[in-house]
Amino acid sequence: MNTLSTAAQVQERKNYIDGRFVASTRQFKKMSPVDGSEVAIVHEADRGMVDQAVSAARTALKGPWGRMPLQERVDLLRNIAAGIERRFDDFLAAEVADTGKPVSLASHLDIPRGAANFRVFADIVRTYGTESYLLDTPDGKGAVNYALRKPLGVVGVISPWNLPLLLLTWKLAPALACGNTIVAKPSEETPSTATLLAEVMHDAGVPPGVYNVIHGFGPDSAGEFLTMHPGVDGITFTGETATGSAIMRAVAPTVKPISFELGGKNAGIVFADCDFDAAVAGMANAIFSNCGQVCLAPERVYVERPIFERFVAALKQKAEGYVMGWPGDSKTSMGPLISKLHREKVLSYYELARKEGATVVTGGGVPKFGDARDSGSYVQPTLWTGLPETSRTVKEEIFGPCAHIAPFEKEEEAIAMANDTRYGLASTVWTTHLSRGHRVAQAMEVGISWV
Repeated sequence: MNTLSTAAQVQERKNYIDGRFVASTRQFKKMSPVDGSEVAIVHEADRGMVDQAVSAARTALKGPWGRMPLQERVDLLRNIAAGIERRFDDFLAAEVADTGKPVSLASHLDIPRGAANFRVFADIVRTYGTESYLLDTPDGKGAVNYALRKPLGVVGVISPWNLPLLLLTWKLAPALACGNTIVAKPSEETPSTATLLAEVMHDAGVPPGVYNVIHGFGPDSAGEFLTMHPGVDGITFTGETATGSAIMRAVAPTVKPISFELGGKNAGIVFADCDFDAAVAGMANAIFSNCGQVCLAPERVYVERPIFERFVAALKQKAEGYVMGWPGDSKTSMGPLISKLHREKVLSYYELARKEGATVVTGGGVPKFGDARDSGSYVQPTLWTGLPETSRTVKEEIFGPCAHIAPFEKEEEAIAMANDTRYGLASTVWTTHLSRGHRVAQAMEVGISWV
């Protein structure tokens, strides 16, 4: 057993409204994805609590927060970052308990980035310019035109469970830097670090009502109450596409602005002239990091024919080198999926791939430990070949540690296959040919292309 197993005391996670922690008459259990044990009791916000949170945010917007000078606001953001770092161990324990991810990952990625986001956006807003220009007018007097930036208002922040603190603060930091107030709804799967952050906000001197946390689910719960609330001025959401679609319907009557990062079925293209070892290592990390629960992860890999067999064999070796274990074990390099429900989804695709005729290169099942981890949500890292591009396994987002690998003959073929998707999030190109790298990356119909 490791030092960060799930045998710790069950935590209570309350809502945070107008500077106070608020209990609810309805609670739900948060279970560990590592061994299925109970790790937290979470207080579910009802409609009245969401109303209180929005009202508190509106009051703070018109009160001390709205009148606060920019430099003072920037200083507060830096205090928040320092507060996260002071309580590093608390945040690490909470994040690992909720997600089951290895301590080695969370300690080097989730918690440091969570703090860094506040410093980054503090620096950006402090030096961010506005437009101004002179304009000729018919009377010859001219006019000076300039932009004035003001907060949008109360922002509803709905954050995902795969990188809970990192992606929550990626939304919070710019919103707060620009003078907005927040009502945050973390995923029901990962309530803990958002709640701990409320304590840090308080200790940093953030006025009551500026940051509020409501816990719960989506439909007929905190998520729906927040997105449909007339007192909310905008919504930012990261998560699955179907939920994004539901939020768009919810905000349509009040025409709220929205900011989304949704699903992906991302493609990686590997050319024969690549730095082979770097490409294998890079693709393995992209596919399997965080147990594949990253919206930017490539679930489709296209490899130029001359190196296809060698690349598949090398990627197989990488996949089989991951160690699934207790989060605190220094040898652990892959944790579980977030929940048993999500594992059911991923395993259904593992079975679907077989039915569709895939060759299972490695994995495709559930590891056996012979201890409490068998009650967790682990799956094997998995690679397939041999599927047609029309198969559901190739077309639909799985969000697990898996990928399909297919060969291609010509650059144009790889581009066509990579772009043949209803998603458009990210892509990766591996080549040492500079002009090809730029050319192919620019041909990708995605929001971000890496070379």
